[in-house]
Amino acid sequence: MEPIEIIQEKAKYCLNCKHKPCQKACPIQTSIPSFIEKIKDNNIEEAYKILMDNNIFSPICSAICPQENQCEGSCTRGIRSNPVEIGKLEHWVNEYAKNNSIEYNIKPKENNKHLVAVIGSGPASLSCAFELAKEGTNVTIFEKENELGGILRYGIPPYRLNKKNLDNTINKILNLGIQVKTNCKFGKNINITELKAQGYEAIFLGIGAGTPTTYSLSNEKLEGIYESDYFLKEYNQGRNIDNLGKTVVIGGGNVAMDCARSAIRMGASKVSILYRRGIDNMPARKIEIQDAIEDKVEIIPCTKVISAKGEHGHITEIECIKTEVIDGKAVDLSNTNYNMKVDTFVFAIGLTPEKQLLEKEGIDLEKGLVVIDENGKTNLDKVYAGGDLTENKSTVCRAIAAGKRAAKGILEEM
Repeated sequence: MEPIEIIQEKAKYCLNCKHKPCQKACPIQTSIPSFIEKIKDNNIEEAYKILMDNNIFSPICSAICPQENQCEGSCTRGIRSNPVEIGKLEHWVNEYAKNNSIEYNIKPKENNKHLVAVIGSGPASLSCAFELAKEGTNVTIFEKENELGGILRYGIPPYRLNKKNLDNTINKILNLGIQVKTNCKFGKNINITELKAQGYEAIFLGIGAGTPTTYSLSNEKLEGIYESDYFLKEYNQGRNIDNLGKTVVIGGGNVAMDCARSAIRMGASKVSILYRRGIDNMPARKIEIQDAIEDKVEIIPCTKVISAKGEHGHITEIECIKTEVIDGKAVDLSNTNYNMKVDTFVFAIGLTPEKQLLEKEGIDLEKGLVVIDENGKTNLDKVYAGGDLTENKSTVCRAIAAGKRAAKGILEEM
C-alpha cells in the first residue's frame, strides 16, 4: 500500500465540485467527494463507512470497475488534465480497512414478514438480496452452483479479483439472515409458478447470460474448442485444462483478455487473441489489454476466423481472413486467407440469455433481452430482473445498481 501521505496528496487533487459529476456518472451513485474529503481529514474509517453505506461491494468494485468510463471519465479535473484517481483512492481505503481490522456491520430492520425469492447469486442478485434483507425482508437465494458469486466467482479470474474479498462480502450479505439453496437450477428444480405457490410474494431473476455466442467452424465435432464461460470456470475452480499448447482466443472484450491471460497461467505455450477489428476498436478496457500484452499475449487485429480443421478429432488448424474496418464494420479483404496452426481455440465473443427458458416462463424478451421497466419489473406480476438478463455488456457496477433498483421496486409493491 502507498503511504497515507501520498494518498492524501491524491485526495487533495479533488475539487469537491458542487455538482458532483463523478457521483452522477457512478451507476451506484457512490458519494465520491464525501469519502475523498474524509481522506483529506485523515479520517479513513469514516471514508470506509461512507463507501460501504452506499455499496457493500466497494472492495470488489474498486478492484474491477471501469472507472475511466464512469466516475473518473466525468471528473472535472480530467477536462484539461488528469482526473482524480478515484478508483485507487477507493481501493486504498478498502485495503486500509482490511489491514487494520476495521469492520463494517449492519443490523437489519425489524422483520416485515414479507418473503422474496432471488434467483442466481451474481452481483445483481446479491445486491437485490442485500437491499431487501436490510429492510427486514425474508430472502431466499436459489443458486445453480454449489457456491455463491456468479460471474464474480466463476467468471473473473483471481488475479483480477481477490476471492477472499468476495467471500467476505458475501458473508456480510448472508449475515442479514438470508437463506441459501444451492445446486438449484431455475427451469429445472424451480420455476416461477412453484415459487409463488410456496408463498414467495416477489421474485428477482439474476441468472445472467448463460448461452455462449459461437458459430460453426467445422462439419465435424472437434475437441480443443471451448466456450469462454466453461474455460474461465475451470480456471477459477482450479481445474487447469492440460496440454493447451498454441491457444487462440477470438473476441475483443474483457472476457477475451481474461481467457487469454488464464490460458497463459494454465501453461499454454503461446496465446493469441484474434479480433476482427482494430485494437483501438476493442471494447476491452485499455488496462486489461495492456495487462494481457505484458503477460505475453499476442494480439492480432483485423482478423476473422472462417473455419477449422482437425486430426483424430482434435483441432489442429484454423483458416483466417484479414479484414478492414469501414464505417465501423469489419469487411473481409479478398485474397488474404491464410492458415494458422492451433491446439486450443476459445470463443469469447459474447453470451446471451437463455431464450427458450425465459419464454417458457412467459417472460417478454426484446432483441434477446428481458424487458423491464424503470424499477426492473418484467411483464409478469411481481417478477423482477436485472444484470446481463436485461442489458448487453452489463458491468458489475451496473448490475449492482440494477439489483438495488429492483429491491426498491419490490418493497414499494409489497
